[in-house]
Amino acid sequence: MASEEGPWGSRAPEPPPRPPLSLPAWRMRGRLLPWLLFLAALAALIVALLLAYPEAMRSPQDWSGVAYYALFLVLLAAGAFRARQGRFGGQLKAAVIWLAIGGTAALIYAYREELAGVPERLRLAFSTERPVAVGQHELVIPQDEQGAFAVIGKVNGQKVRFIIDTGSSETVLAPADARRLGVDLGKLRYIEAAETANGKGYGAPYLASRLEVGPIGLENVRMVINQAPMTSSLLGLDFLDRLDSFQIKGRSLYLKWGDRTGR
Repeated sequence: MASEEGPWGSRAPEPPPRPPLSLPAWRMRGRLLPWLLFLAALAALIVALLLAYPEAMRSPQDWSGVAYYALFLVLLAAGAFRARQGRFGGQLKAAVIWLAIGGTAALIYAYREELAGVPERLRLAFSTERPVAVGQHELVIPQDEQGAFAVIGKVNGQKVRFIIDTGSSETVLAPADARRLGVDLGKLRYIEAAETANGKGYGAPYLASRLEVGPIGLENVRMVINQAPMTSSLLGLDFLDRLDSFQIKGRSLYLKWGDRTGR
């Protein structure tokens, strides 16, 4: 029987173990970590935008749009990760770059009203549902893709999305918007009847302490809270009649008001 000892009386070294067939755990973690960081940051960005613009998510189409853009960013990130496969530093750098691009775009969208020195035409092109001041007492509201004049206003300091409706004699709050304002819908009395495109509807009287549309501010504004769900609240003639004038030019609605109407 052959001896297992070496020539100097020491035990012969054992052969090194074979490397496992699967990828080492550290390499697997290195590939998963950039994805986890990217998805966590993307989720945080979506939550932040929803908190900043709660009035924007009103229908399944709105949520499908969020899902579409989120999937688009995931596909872009997948392409960047694929191009740098096996390089953790490169993958992480790509994830940070794409998140920085998305975050910058979100900040530009959120604070576009504060951007100064931008030509009026460019501001109108990127002013979705935000009124653009073109004069000391003049606002412009661009027409959206559906042909409506939508604007983000404030009721008692809370953001509310309105559709300007010259066919409505009153300003009407959607139940979802009234609930966000803190109104207890169960205690309302829907005593006001109105003819609508869907037949007779009912609403409850409501007095808002303040209504704001851009620099236009009105105190003690009478509104109606609709009983049936609505896709958007309405700004009616009772708001427009308190202005000096309003007119449609091309695809834009121009609002003019006097010193007593503004803030």
